[in-house]
Amino acid sequence: NSSSLQAINQQSWDYVVIQAQSQEPSFPPFQVEEQTYPAAESLVQSILENDSCTEPMFFMTWGRKNGDAVNGVGYPTISTYQGMQSRLRNSYLEMGYDNNSSVAPVGMAWKRSIDENPDFELYTADESHPNLAGSYLAACVFYSSMFKKSCVGSSYIPDGLDSIDAFNLQTIASEVVLDSTQVWNLFDVQSVEISNNGDEFDFNVFATNYDSITWDFGDGTSSNQIFVSHAFETNKEFEVTLSVYSKNGCDVIQSSHFIDTYNVSNIKELKKVSNIYPNPFSSHIYLDLNSLSTIELYSLKGDLVFKQQTSENVFDLRNLKAGAYFLRITSNSETETFKIFKSE
Repeated sequence: NSSSLQAINQQSWDYVVIQAQSQEPSFPPFQVEEQTYPAAESLVQSILENDSCTEPMFFMTWGRKNGDAVNGVGYPTISTYQGMQSRLRNSYLEMGYDNNSSVAPVGMAWKRSIDENPDFELYTADESHPNLAGSYLAACVFYSSMFKKSCVGSSYIPDGLDSIDAFNLQTIASEVVLDSTQVWNLFDVQSVEISNNGDEFDFNVFATNYDSITWDFGDGTSSNQIFVSHAFETNKEFEVTLSVYSKNGCDVIQSSHFIDTYNVSNIKELKKVSNIYPNPFSSHIYLDLNSLSTIELYSLKGDLVFKQQTSENVFDLRNLKAGAYFLRITSNSETETFKIFKSE
Protein backbone atom coordinates (compact mmCIF):
# COMPACT_ATOMS: atom_id res chain seq x y z
CA ASN A 1 0.00 0.00 0.00
CA SER A 2 1.51 3.30 -1.07
CA SER A 3 0.33 5.14 2.06
CA SER A 4 2.06 2.60 4.30
CA LEU A 5 5.28 2.77 2.29
CA GLN A 6 5.24 6.58 2.34
CA ALA A 7 4.84 6.54 6.12
CA ILE A 8 7.69 4.04 6.50
CA ASN A 9 9.99 6.13 4.31
CA GLN A 10 9.10 9.43 5.94
CA GLN A 11 11.98 9.26 8.44
CA SER A 12 14.16 6.92 10.47
CA TRP A 13 12.07 5.21 13.14
CA ASP A 14 12.94 3.41 16.37
CA TYR A 15 9.96 1.09 15.90
CA VAL A 16 7.40 0.49 13.17
CA VAL A 17 4.32 -1.33 14.44
CA ILE A 18 2.57 -3.72 12.05
CA GLN A 19 -0.97 -5.02 12.54
CA ALA A 20 -2.98 -7.15 10.15
CA GLN A 21 -6.73 -6.70 9.74
CA SER A 22 -8.07 -8.07 13.03
CA GLN A 23 -9.65 -11.26 11.64
CA GLU A 24 -7.11 -12.29 9.00
CA PRO A 25 -4.39 -13.87 11.20
CA SER A 26 -7.04 -16.05 12.89
CA PHE A 27 -8.03 -17.75 9.64
CA PRO A 28 -6.86 -21.31 8.86
CA PRO A 29 -3.05 -21.66 8.82
CA PHE A 30 -2.82 -22.39 5.07
CA GLN A 31 -4.84 -19.27 4.30
CA VAL A 32 -2.75 -17.04 6.59
CA GLU A 33 0.46 -18.44 5.07
CA GLU A 34 -0.76 -17.57 1.57
CA GLN A 35 -2.51 -14.23 2.17
CA THR A 36 -0.93 -12.58 5.23
CA TYR A 37 2.64 -13.79 5.74
CA PRO A 38 3.98 -12.58 2.36
CA ALA A 39 2.69 -9.06 3.03
CA ALA A 40 4.24 -9.09 6.51
CA GLU A 41 7.59 -10.13 5.04
CA SER A 42 7.39 -7.43 2.37
CA LEU A 43 6.64 -4.72 4.94
CA VAL A 44 9.51 -5.81 7.18
CA GLN A 45 11.88 -5.67 4.21
CA SER A 46 10.66 -2.16 3.39
CA ILE A 47 11.13 -1.06 7.00
CA LEU A 48 14.72 -2.33 7.13
CA GLU A 49 15.54 -0.92 3.69
CA ASN A 50 14.51 2.49 4.98
CA ASP A 51 16.63 2.12 8.14
CA SER A 52 18.39 -1.10 9.14
CA CYS A 53 18.26 0.00 12.80
CA THR A 54 14.46 0.20 12.93
CA GLU A 55 12.80 -2.63 14.88
CA PRO A 56 9.61 -3.98 13.25
CA MET A 57 7.11 -4.85 16.00
CA PHE A 58 4.05 -6.99 15.32
CA PHE A 59 0.89 -5.89 17.15
CA MET A 60 -0.64 -9.14 18.45
CA THR A 61 -4.33 -8.24 18.59
CA TRP A 62 -7.13 -9.75 20.69
CA GLY A 63 -9.94 -12.11 19.78
CA ARG A 64 -13.50 -10.86 19.48
CA LYS A 65 -15.48 -11.09 22.69
CA ASN A 66 -17.56 -14.02 21.45
CA GLY A 67 -15.37 -15.18 18.59
CA ASP A 68 -15.90 -14.73 14.87
CA ALA A 69 -19.39 -16.07 14.23
CA VAL A 70 -19.38 -15.46 10.48
CA ASN A 71 -16.04 -17.02 9.58
CA GLY A 72 -16.44 -19.57 12.35
CA VAL A 73 -19.10 -21.32 10.25
CA GLY A 74 -16.42 -22.56 7.87
CA TYR A 75 -13.63 -22.69 10.48
CA PRO A 76 -15.18 -23.56 13.90
CA THR A 77 -11.88 -23.03 15.70
CA ILE A 78 -12.43 -19.26 15.73
CA SER A 79 -16.12 -19.33 16.65
CA THR A 80 -15.16 -18.70 20.32
CA TYR A 81 -12.99 -16.05 21.94
CA GLN A 82 -10.49 -18.65 23.20
CA GLY A 83 -10.11 -20.28 19.79
CA MET A 84 -9.76 -16.98 17.95
CA GLN A 85 -7.22 -15.70 20.50
CA SER A 86 -5.15 -18.87 20.18
CA ARG A 87 -4.97 -18.53 16.39
CA LEU A 88 -4.02 -14.84 16.62
CA ARG A 89 -1.27 -15.66 19.11
CA ASN A 90 0.23 -18.38 16.94
CA SER A 91 0.07 -16.36 13.73
CA TYR A 92 1.68 -13.25 15.20
CA LEU A 93 4.43 -15.26 16.88
CA GLU A 94 5.17 -17.01 13.59
CA MET A 95 5.35 -13.65 11.81
CA GLY A 96 7.70 -12.36 14.49
CA TYR A 97 9.98 -15.40 14.39
CA ASP A 98 9.96 -15.74 10.61
CA ASN A 99 10.92 -12.07 10.17
CA ASN A 100 13.31 -11.85 13.14
CA SER A 101 11.10 -9.14 14.61
CA SER A 102 9.51 -8.26 17.95
CA VAL A 103 5.95 -9.01 19.01
CA ALA A 104 3.91 -6.82 21.37
CA PRO A 105 1.62 -9.36 23.09
CA VAL A 106 -1.42 -7.12 23.51
CA GLY A 107 -3.80 -10.01 22.88
CA MET A 108 -2.24 -12.09 25.66
CA ALA A 109 -2.57 -9.19 28.11
CA TRP A 110 -6.26 -8.98 27.17
CA LYS A 111 -6.58 -12.73 27.76
CA ARG A 112 -4.93 -12.39 31.18
CA SER A 113 -7.35 -9.59 32.13
CA ILE A 114 -10.36 -11.56 30.89
CA ASP A 115 -9.26 -14.73 32.69
CA GLU A 116 -8.68 -12.90 35.99
CA ASN A 117 -11.72 -10.61 35.87
CA PRO A 118 -14.30 -11.62 33.25
CA ASP A 119 -16.67 -8.84 34.35
CA PHE A 120 -14.16 -6.06 33.67
CA GLU A 121 -15.00 -4.72 30.21
CA LEU A 122 -12.31 -4.11 27.59
CA TYR A 123 -14.60 -3.99 24.52
CA THR A 124 -16.95 -1.42 23.08
CA ALA A 125 -20.53 -2.43 22.28
CA ASP A 126 -19.47 -4.00 18.96
CA GLU A 127 -17.54 -6.68 20.96
CA SER A 128 -14.51 -6.13 18.73
CA HIS A 129 -12.91 -2.71 19.23
CA PRO A 130 -11.37 -1.52 22.51
CA ASN A 131 -12.97 0.80 25.01
CA LEU A 132 -10.81 3.20 27.05
CA ALA A 133 -9.57 0.44 29.36
CA GLY A 134 -8.72 -1.82 26.42
CA SER A 135 -6.78 0.95 24.69
CA TYR A 136 -4.94 1.76 27.92
CA LEU A 137 -3.98 -1.89 28.38
CA ALA A 138 -2.62 -1.98 24.82
CA ALA A 139 -0.58 1.18 25.46
CA CYS A 140 0.90 -0.35 28.62
CA VAL A 141 1.92 -3.46 26.68
CA PHE A 142 3.69 -1.36 24.05
CA TYR A 143 5.53 0.62 26.73
CA SER A 144 6.89 -2.54 28.38
CA SER A 145 7.63 -4.17 25.02
CA MET A 146 9.64 -1.21 23.72
CA PHE A 147 11.47 -0.19 26.88
CA LYS A 148 11.63 -3.61 28.60
CA LYS A 149 10.50 -1.88 31.79
CA SER A 150 7.52 -2.21 34.07
CA CYS A 151 4.87 0.47 33.65
CA VAL A 152 3.46 -0.15 37.14
CA GLY A 153 3.21 3.17 38.95
CA SER A 154 2.87 5.31 35.84
CA SER A 155 1.19 8.58 36.73
CA TYR A 156 -0.52 8.83 33.35
CA ILE A 157 -4.13 7.74 33.79
CA PRO A 158 -6.63 9.06 31.23
CA ASP A 159 -9.79 10.78 32.38
CA GLY A 160 -12.56 8.25 32.77
CA LEU A 161 -10.35 5.37 33.97
CA ASP A 162 -10.33 4.48 37.66
CA SER A 163 -6.87 4.61 39.27
CA ILE A 164 -7.20 1.10 40.75
CA ASP A 165 -8.25 -0.31 37.38
CA ALA A 166 -5.31 1.49 35.76
CA PHE A 167 -2.92 -0.02 38.30
CA ASN A 168 -4.30 -3.51 37.61
CA LEU A 169 -3.91 -3.01 33.86
CA GLN A 170 -0.35 -1.72 34.31
CA THR A 171 0.46 -4.82 36.36
CA ILE A 172 -1.03 -7.24 33.83
CA ALA A 173 0.78 -5.62 30.90
CA SER A 174 4.14 -5.53 32.68
CA GLU A 175 3.96 -9.13 33.85
CA VAL A 176 2.79 -10.55 30.51
CA VAL A 177 5.61 -8.81 28.63
CA LEU A 178 8.51 -9.04 31.08
CA ASP A 179 7.89 -12.61 32.27
CA SER A 180 8.35 -13.93 28.72
CA THR A 181 10.47 -11.53 26.68
CA GLN A 182 12.08 -14.53 24.98
CA VAL A 183 8.66 -15.72 23.73
CA TRP A 184 7.85 -12.29 22.28
CA ASN A 185 11.29 -12.20 20.63
CA LEU A 186 12.17 -8.87 22.22
CA PHE A 187 15.78 -7.65 22.26
CA ASP A 188 16.57 -8.41 25.88
CA VAL A 189 18.99 -10.16 28.21
CA GLN A 190 17.07 -12.56 30.44
CA SER A 191 19.93 -13.83 32.58
CA VAL A 192 23.70 -13.79 33.04
CA GLU A 193 25.22 -16.74 34.84
CA ILE A 194 28.75 -16.92 36.23
CA SER A 195 30.17 -19.75 38.27
CA ASN A 196 33.54 -20.97 39.46
CA ASN A 197 34.52 -24.30 37.94
CA GLY A 198 37.82 -25.33 39.46
CA ASP A 199 40.58 -23.32 37.82
CA GLU A 200 38.19 -21.54 35.47
CA PHE A 201 35.03 -19.46 35.51
CA ASP A 202 32.05 -20.34 33.35
CA PHE A 203 30.18 -17.46 31.71
CA ASN A 204 26.77 -17.89 30.12
CA VAL A 205 24.22 -15.39 28.84
CA PHE A 206 20.64 -15.97 27.73
CA ALA A 207 19.46 -13.26 25.35
CA THR A 208 16.94 -12.96 22.52
CA ASN A 209 16.61 -11.10 19.21
CA TYR A 210 20.26 -10.08 19.28
CA ASP A 211 23.06 -9.95 16.72
CA SER A 212 26.24 -10.68 18.69
CA ILE A 213 27.78 -10.64 22.14
CA THR A 214 31.20 -9.78 23.58
CA TRP A 215 32.71 -10.74 26.91
CA ASP A 216 35.56 -8.42 27.92
CA PHE A 217 37.32 -10.26 30.74
CA GLY A 218 39.21 -7.23 31.99
CA ASP A 219 42.59 -8.87 31.51
CA GLY A 220 43.19 -7.96 27.89
CA THR A 221 41.24 -10.90 26.48
CA SER A 222 37.69 -11.25 25.18
CA SER A 223 35.27 -13.75 23.63
CA ASN A 224 32.27 -13.65 21.31
CA GLN A 225 30.81 -16.95 22.54
CA ILE A 226 27.52 -17.16 24.42
CA PHE A 227 28.99 -19.78 26.75
CA VAL A 228 32.69 -19.63 27.51
CA SER A 229 35.12 -20.76 30.22
CA HIS A 230 37.97 -18.46 31.17
CA ALA A 231 40.95 -18.78 33.51
CA PHE A 232 42.06 -15.68 35.43
CA GLU A 233 45.28 -14.95 37.27
CA THR A 234 45.00 -15.66 40.97
CA ASN A 235 45.05 -13.04 43.73
CA LYS A 236 43.56 -10.32 41.57
CA GLU A 237 40.25 -8.59 40.89
CA PHE A 238 38.73 -8.27 37.42
CA GLU A 239 35.79 -6.35 36.00
CA VAL A 240 34.13 -8.41 33.28
CA THR A 241 31.95 -6.44 30.84
CA LEU A 242 29.23 -8.13 28.84
CA SER A 243 27.96 -6.36 25.71
CA VAL A 244 24.92 -7.76 23.87
CA TYR A 245 24.25 -6.07 20.52
CA SER A 246 20.91 -5.86 18.76
CA LYS A 247 20.44 -6.58 15.08
CA ASN A 248 23.06 -4.87 12.93
CA GLY A 249 24.78 -3.64 16.10
CA CYS A 250 22.34 -0.73 16.41
CA ASP A 251 21.76 -0.99 20.16
CA VAL A 252 23.64 -2.54 23.07
CA ILE A 253 22.83 -3.86 26.54
CA GLN A 254 25.88 -3.80 28.82
CA SER A 255 26.48 -5.14 32.30
CA SER A 256 29.53 -5.38 34.58
CA HIS A 257 30.45 -8.39 36.71
CA PHE A 258 33.27 -8.50 39.25
CA ILE A 259 35.56 -11.48 39.67
CA ASP A 260 37.76 -11.87 42.77
CA THR A 261 40.41 -14.60 42.61
CA TYR A 262 42.00 -13.92 46.00
CA ASN A 263 40.03 -16.79 47.50
CA VAL A 264 38.38 -18.70 44.69
CA SER A 265 37.06 -21.43 46.99
CA ASN A 266 34.80 -18.91 48.74
CA ILE A 267 33.25 -17.41 45.60
CA LYS A 268 29.50 -17.84 45.63
CA GLU A 269 28.18 -19.69 42.61
CA LEU A 270 25.50 -17.68 40.88
CA LYS A 271 24.15 -20.70 39.02
CA LYS A 272 21.63 -22.76 40.98
CA VAL A 273 21.96 -25.53 38.41
CA SER A 274 25.61 -26.35 37.85
CA ASN A 275 25.15 -28.38 34.70
CA ILE A 276 22.71 -29.40 31.99
CA TYR A 277 23.91 -32.19 29.74
CA PRO A 278 23.96 -33.26 27.03
CA ASN A 279 22.90 -30.22 25.06
CA PRO A 280 21.86 -30.95 22.33
CA PHE A 281 20.19 -34.16 23.61
CA SER A 282 18.51 -37.04 21.83
CA SER A 283 16.43 -38.73 24.53
CA HIS A 284 17.35 -37.75 28.11
CA ILE A 285 18.74 -34.67 29.83
CA TYR A 286 20.54 -34.60 33.16
CA LEU A 287 20.31 -31.71 35.63
CA ASP A 288 22.34 -31.14 38.77
CA LEU A 289 19.50 -30.04 41.05
CA ASN A 290 20.31 -28.91 44.56
CA SER A 291 16.76 -28.93 45.92
CA LEU A 292 13.13 -29.62 45.05
CA SER A 293 12.51 -27.72 41.81
CA THR A 294 9.77 -27.12 39.28
CA ILE A 295 10.92 -28.07 35.79
CA GLU A 296 9.05 -26.52 32.84
CA LEU A 297 9.80 -26.94 29.16
CA TYR A 298 8.37 -24.53 26.59
CA SER A 299 8.37 -24.47 22.83
CA LEU A 300 9.75 -21.36 21.12
CA LYS A 301 6.15 -20.19 20.80
CA GLY A 302 5.76 -20.37 24.57
CA ASP A 303 3.60 -23.52 24.71
CA LEU A 304 4.19 -25.60 27.85
CA VAL A 305 5.18 -29.11 26.72
CA PHE A 306 6.55 -30.58 29.96
CA LYS A 307 6.22 -29.79 33.67
CA GLN A 308 7.35 -31.68 36.74
CA GLN A 309 8.17 -30.88 40.36
CA THR A 310 11.07 -33.02 41.43
CA SER A 311 14.54 -33.26 42.87
CA GLU A 312 15.49 -36.02 40.44
CA ASN A 313 18.28 -35.45 37.94
CA VAL A 314 17.25 -37.45 34.85
CA PHE A 315 14.38 -36.56 32.51
CA ASP A 316 13.05 -38.69 29.69
CA LEU A 317 12.22 -36.38 26.76
CA ARG A 318 12.48 -38.83 23.91
CA ASN A 319 8.90 -38.10 22.79
CA LEU A 320 9.66 -34.45 22.06
CA LYS A 321 9.96 -33.29 18.49
CA ALA A 322 13.41 -32.19 17.35
CA GLY A 323 14.07 -28.49 17.78
CA ALA A 324 14.86 -25.75 20.28
CA TYR A 325 13.11 -25.34 23.64
CA PHE A 326 13.23 -23.09 26.69
CA LEU A 327 13.93 -24.92 29.95
CA ARG A 328 12.74 -23.03 33.04
CA ILE A 329 13.85 -24.17 36.50
CA THR A 330 12.26 -22.67 39.60
CA SER A 331 13.72 -23.39 43.03
CA ASN A 332 13.38 -21.45 46.28
CA SER A 333 11.38 -18.72 44.49
CA GLU A 334 14.24 -18.13 42.03
CA THR A 335 13.97 -18.93 38.33
CA GLU A 336 16.56 -19.70 35.65
CA THR A 337 15.89 -20.12 31.95
CA PHE A 338 18.06 -22.05 29.50
CA LYS A 339 17.81 -22.80 25.80
CA ILE A 340 18.19 -26.49 24.96
CA PHE A 341 18.09 -28.43 21.70
CA LYS A 342 16.52 -31.80 20.87
CA SER A 343 18.33 -33.57 18.03
CA GLU A 344 16.75 -35.99 15.57
